[in-house]
Amino acid sequence: MIFYSTNKQSTPASLKKATLEGLASDGGLYIPSAIPTFSKEEIALLEDAPFNDIAFAIAKKFNGGEIPDDHLWQIIESCFTFNTPLVELEKNTYVEELFHGPTLAFKDYGARFLAHLTGYFAQEDHTLITILVATSGDTGSAVAYGFKGVPNTRVVLLYPSGKVSRLQEQQLTTVGGNVTALEIYGDFDDCQRLVKQAFMDAELKQRLSLTSANSINISRLIPQTFYYAWGSLQLKARHPGKEALFSVPSGNYGNLTAGVLAKKMGFPIAHFIAGSNANDSVTRYLEEGRYEPHPTIGTLSSAMDVGNPSNFARLRHIYGDDYRAMAADISGHAISDTETLDTIRTVYDRFGYIMDPHTAVGFRALEKFRQANGASTEPAAIMSTAHPAKFIEAIKEALDRDITIPDRLQAVLDRKKIAIPISADYRELTEFLTGLDDR
Repeated sequence: MIFYSTNKQSTPASLKKATLEGLASDGGLYIPSAIPTFSKEEIALLEDAPFNDIAFAIAKKFNGGEIPDDHLWQIIESCFTFNTPLVELEKNTYVEELFHGPTLAFKDYGARFLAHLTGYFAQEDHTLITILVATSGDTGSAVAYGFKGVPNTRVVLLYPSGKVSRLQEQQLTTVGGNVTALEIYGDFDDCQRLVKQAFMDAELKQRLSLTSANSINISRLIPQTFYYAWGSLQLKARHPGKEALFSVPSGNYGNLTAGVLAKKMGFPIAHFIAGSNANDSVTRYLEEGRYEPHPTIGTLSSAMDVGNPSNFARLRHIYGDDYRAMAADISGHAISDTETLDTIRTVYDRFGYIMDPHTAVGFRALEKFRQANGASTEPAAIMSTAHPAKFIEAIKEALDRDITIPDRLQAVLDRKKIAIPISADYRELTEFLTGLDDR
């Protein structure tokens, strides 16, 4: 398959090139030249298939023969060793739990697949790849664990100081080995800007063989389509003749973009609800047709604190920069911190189910959509992006109770944080990166 840049000023790329470059040379994001589609007959054959069979069927279409089928299957089998439960809260309302991977966050799906692809391509070329990543929380830990020990790779994580939860920070700063954490004195947009500047620095990019594991990398998005396909077929089996709604907590909009790709591939998805927090630039665009990003605002749903989401460029490209066409598939609802805490309490009181703040945003956004559109009888899944224990402070505030921390997270809390503090000045980042080979 051929991929090209959303800016349309760089040479089209193979899957290998798009994966290893991360960001196109013109600063755009890679997008498939044509979104692969599944016929109704192909969808029917997948309806009762296990998760990994669905994942392989999708990956094979994006792969286009670059990786032999047997090795591609081995990658799928190695990556997805955990479950993706669909939990029913009440009739027509489900939570698709995406937090059963190694770091208890949905980013494990994309990070593990990307790590295996990068490792495969790096070994093929006998090259040391440097993965540069900006994170608002869960991306960093998922990438760190996904790439840990992968031959021919080293990872540099940039995260905003004081703007991730303690558990998230402990996860991404205690991996060691081929993973280094940089604590940036700024917000996530600063981290993302620094990464983009590094990728636009041709000399630095070539010297270090830079690539990214953020959702700007197309090979992070491809595996995220797997769980939308899986969830849509599960809901179709439970609700014959109906297509599902998916409510997606949205910050950098990579998760939602993956869902859109799955819908356009032909999987039975009716509509998306994009739940944002106070960082509502895309929500306002869907309502007004004007994209006016504001500076990042800190919220309880910190992984969604993104003022200028990078994947919005892909969404605009997919929909031909027509906000009405986008709004036909996606409805946006902004949820305040007060509403988020109230939702965590309400869901626990009604169902005995504990949601992290991001999943709570998705739940409340779905409620608002249903109230506005009378869609209470349509099956819907809230994409649950993280285990609640990763945001234990917010859960404590909402429920006034402690919750059990899984053993793997408790073990992380007991480790020593190792992070290198730097400012949001690009010169400091380049000084660090150019000195990597001497470390």
